Amino acid sequence: MSRLTTHVLDTANGIPAAGVAVRLYRVEIDRRLVASTTTNADGRTDEPLVADAAFVSGEYELEFDIGPYFDARGNAPGETPFLQTVVIRVSLDASRHYHVPLLASPWSYSTYRGS
Repeated sequence: MSRLTTHVLDTANGIPAAGVAVRLYRVEIDRRLVASTTTNADGRTDEPLVADAAFVSGEYELEFDIGPYFDARGNAPGETPFLQTVVIRVSLDASRHYHVPLLASPWSYSTYRGS
């Protein structure tokens, strides 16, 4: 089954990041919203962001609203987190499975192609 999945880890606190808004856009000439969801208690989405026939090869952008997540945790008292929305642009082949995790703190992030 071809699909795109994700999860978010809070590296500042060493926990899954629950309640992070996630949006997936397909980028062609324009930018079209494909999926919008929120991470669960495990920092994962309940369903793949896109799968099977709805999954088309091309460029995509994943947006993660981590600023509001860290604001709600109170990790930067009196200070707004430096990062608000993390955007990751990737090229995907719809015949494959992709897992794109986000490891984030209020000040930095990293990602990789997971399995």
